[in-house]
Order: sequence, then C-alpha cells, then structure tokens
Amino acid sequence: MTAAFPDSLPEHSHDGFLGGRLQLRQPLGRAHRAGLDAILVAAAVPESAEGLLVDLGAGVGVAGLAAALRAPAIRVALAERDPLHCRFARTNAADAPALAWRTMIAEVDVTDRAARLAAGLSAGSAAFVVMNPPFHPAAASRASPDAGRAAAHVLPKDALDGWVRAAADLLAPGGTLAVIFRADGLGALLAAFARRFGAIDLLPVHPRADAPATRVVARARLGSRGPLRLVPPLVLHDGRGSGYLPLADAVLRGAALPFPPR
Repeated sequence: MTAAFPDSLPEHSHDGFLGGRLQLRQPLGRAHRAGLDAILVAAAVPESAEGLLVDLGAGVGVAGLAAALRAPAIRVALAERDPLHCRFARTNAADAPALAWRTMIAEVDVTDRAARLAAGLSAGSAAFVVMNPPFHPAAASRASPDAGRAAAHVLPKDALDGWVRAAADLLAPGGTLAVIFRADGLGALLAAFARRFGAIDLLPVHPRADAPATRVVARARLGSRGPLRLVPPLVLHDGRGSGYLPLADAVLRGAALPFPPR
C-alpha cells in the first residue's frame, strides 16, 4: 500500500487507543475526530475472528485498525469517501507495521455498490462488517460548516437503510455486522435490519448506572432467524468523577464487549 507522507498531512494530533498500543493521527480543527464509539464497535469483534473485516465509513481508521490489533487473524478494508480521512488512514496503517500488510484503503462512497465493486470490495467477501454511521437526523441537527464533519455526524433521511444494505451485500452468508448507534435511534436500526439480519444482540451503553443509555452496540448475523436478545449493559462511569468503571476501562484497553455466546 502507498502511504501519505506524514509531513504532507495538515495539522494533526497523535492519539493513543487501546491503552496506548495503537497510535493514530487525526486532523485538528473542524474535521471529524473518532474516539470512544469507534473503540466500542471494534470491541464487538471477537479476538478469534478470521477473514476479511470491512470498516464502513472508516474515517481515519480507528475502528478497523483497533479490531485488527485485537483480532490478529483478520484482514481489514477501511472504506471511506472523504479524501482527507483516507490520507490519514493510509498513514495510520503504514505507521503500524503489524497492521499495514493486512490493511487496504478504499476511497469510496460506501452506499454506492458499483463504486464498492470498482474499489475491490466484492459482494459476499467479508466475514465481518463494522460501522459507526452518522448519528443525527438532518432535521434535528445543526450541521457543521465543515463538509467532512457534517457528513460524519448528520444522517440524511433514509440513509441508514443504505448503510445496512451495503453491509448485507458485502457479507458472506452468516457473516456478522456490528454497529454502534444512538440509543434513541434503535427503532430505525432494527427496521433497517429487518429481512436481512437476525440473531441480533443489543448491548446498551450507559454513561452512568442511573442514566438512560445514550448508545447501543448491535451485533447481528446475515440471514439468521435467531431471536433478538437484550444483553447486559456497559456502564461507563460511576458518576463520582473517578474515571471509567473497571469493565469499561478494560474494553477501552482492548477487552471484548461482554456479548454472551450463542
């Protein structure tokens, strides 16, 4: 793979993930910056996963590269349409020798099937797809003046179905999709899963034990008729300002999310 030279990148930070084991560059300013959500969806990938994992809307590659570091037998495709984020993703992958040889970057609109095929993302080729799609409905959001940041945060009407349709097209039969989404958008997410995915596990993410969930991590299997399960939640903080609770801290350092086996 050809990496962008770090000196050619705009102003950026060096951010540590997974307890510092993964060091990534992210643009400063108004550009979208990945963090907690990307690590949580990566933690839905079991360490024993094998085959191709596609990170849809990968940004600078946080979720896909974190999953690759956690699961050493997978190959990763980072699919992202924003050219600036793709430049950062190429450099981030190249900066990690253990990951570079099993990572590819596809600069592509993830909802455009012809473009995905032209970029080398074949239908039925993936064992796993992860995605952290834009969260906020356009009608309820004040979009950022930065086009890239706005696209990463604001979800056009009916766009979620296109993302899930893309995941279903990329996955091999029985393949697994992991998504992180806002908790109050769960109805739309389940509607997009309908007739495509089953064996859905829903893991709510709460900022504190006494606060409503703000996120849900969903893991589902293509073509399955298995029942939906609501699994034990992940609570991030104790509410006393003492940082992350032990389970949340372990997940952010590289442990798997506590999805019970099926």
